[in-house]
Amino acid sequence: MFRALVVEEMGEGVAAGVRDLEVGDLPAGDVRIAVAYSSLNYKDAMVLRGIGRLVRSYPHVPGIDMAGTVLETSSPRWNVGDEVVLTGWRVGESRWGGYAQQARVSGEWLVSLPEGLSARQAMAVGTAGLAAMLSVGALEEHGLEPGDGAVLVTGAAGGVGSLSVALLSALGYEVVASTGRPETAAYLSQLGAARVIDRAELSRPVERPLEHQRWSGCIDNVGGVTLGRVLSELKHGGSVAAVGLAGGNELNASLLPFLLRGVNLLGIESNTAPLPRRQAAWERLARDLPLEHLERITTEHPLGHLPELAEQILAGRVRGRVVIDVNA
Repeated sequence: MFRALVVEEMGEGVAAGVRDLEVGDLPAGDVRIAVAYSSLNYKDAMVLRGIGRLVRSYPHVPGIDMAGTVLETSSPRWNVGDEVVLTGWRVGESRWGGYAQQARVSGEWLVSLPEGLSARQAMAVGTAGLAAMLSVGALEEHGLEPGDGAVLVTGAAGGVGSLSVALLSALGYEVVASTGRPETAAYLSQLGAARVIDRAELSRPVERPLEHQRWSGCIDNVGGVTLGRVLSELKHGGSVAAVGLAGGNELNASLLPFLLRGVNLLGIESNTAPLPRRQAAWERLARDLPLEHLERITTEHPLGHLPELAEQILAGRVRGRVVIDVNA
């Protein structure tokens, strides 16, 4: 027997609660894991509240991230006792996820826990940190270097934003953090932001297709009007790594920044990123992300707190990263 947070249909909605399951309840897969930690992401909260039809079959165990130790395996890639991390692959949505003391998954979805990170630290990083690292890598592949000028991070107080600020600052970039929560300014400065600006500064629709050049690069968690304005304000040859859509999934922008300034709009997709790129990103996170910053942005909660935490993250009241101790 093991404990899991199980979501079940209740009338027109869903209800979530901790209950005991057996190994035989687990779905098919060639690797069984003793899960140590998971994390809370916005998508997890949507699943816990039954929003967006992300889950089509109940009962369901959410949790898009997990870290733990291999208990049983028929995969040639893994041995019993290996420490592993899983993010993406629609685990926690179409497949049972990490909000349980045990999980059974495909060995093809796993990466090795990188040296230098504990399972708890890996979940403080989680999907958000992987997306942030892939974003930094994409900007650098398109020519961004320290010394080029200000790099903007929008939605900076969230999980991806916080980790993006910490990573960029540690790598020597001048980081400008944009947020709608002024009370997080000191927190963002501690993570390495050189300046913190109000998101309202970027939420006005552009008046001209080419605005004053302000940003050498950007990691954008917002989309919508904000992304359109950022594109118009990029310096010549600058790039935006688009990783979120908190402000909407539409883009109202001119082609002129692309044609006259040679800017780049880079889509970041971490869910099914190829294994070599995924493992390399995790290795770089272990090397480049200051662990003192990781601890600063992280809070830890037991499995049973998840329904309440889901309400908080959906209301925009969660800062940084939330680690879930599935054994507490």
